Amino acid sequence: MNWGGFDQIEVNGAQLECASWGPKPGKAPTLVLLHEGLGCVELWRNFPEALAEATGFGVFAYSRSGHGKSDAAELPLPIDYMTREATQVLPHVLDAAGIQRCVLLGHSDGATIAAIYAGSVFDARVRALVLMAPHFFTEEVGLSAIAKARDAFLTGDLEQRMAKYHRDARATFFGWNDVWLNPDFRDWEVGEVIDYFRIPTLALQGRDDEYGTTAQIDEIVTRSYAPVEVELLDQCGHSPHIDQIESTTRAITSFVQQLEQIELTEVKTT
Repeated sequence: MNWGGFDQIEVNGAQLECASWGPKPGKAPTLVLLHEGLGCVELWRNFPEALAEATGFGVFAYSRSGHGKSDAAELPLPIDYMTREATQVLPHVLDAAGIQRCVLLGHSDGATIAAIYAGSVFDARVRALVLMAPHFFTEEVGLSAIAKARDAFLTGDLEQRMAKYHRDARATFFGWNDVWLNPDFRDWEVGEVIDYFRIPTLALQGRDDEYGTTAQIDEIVTRSYAPVEVELLDQCGHSPHIDQIESTTRAITSFVQQLEQIELTEVKTT
């Protein structure tokens, strides 16, 4: 792929849209962005550019199958679609993008995918995690919000708004929504992956998050053997990078630059 701007990569026979900003891999570490359930590359808005400028890191984002301008996903998605994305797709994405040293930065579903990757796949390229509004188990508050989203899609203009960013807005929406509202999904739980974290984590969540409570963050703090930093943001809902972009960017910048300083110090003393 060509670094800088929008491009495509081929993974498991599918064409996935991607974009990159800032220094190339090899010149600096890379922040790899993993989007939410209805997200895609473009819906990160100006956050990737802000991160690249503030951190000095490269930034790479891709749209999962069925999202944005990527190839369609096979529907219906399985209950364990996040685990499959983490273990069967993400390793090949990192390879195709030429990632060398990175921090996985995920939002919502993307945060869960990042966590599953860190707890399931040994990959020395991944040095840390930034998890924004992650999910490790279902909560009634989240399921209720997802049911309301379905009503909004069926009766409002959500489909039209999503169509600006996704090839097939209806398939993107129901691919995600049908899984979360499947009665079998109520028993979904992946918190055990946290037990295998061996890299530092920054966990961020808005205090007004309509899709989850701070019990999700507590799960990381309680179960991780590696260091965990927590940022709970006031006047912030489910999307810290939109609702509180300055505070979110500042917290991430501090976190990754401290890690980089530690790594550089270790290199000099060995």
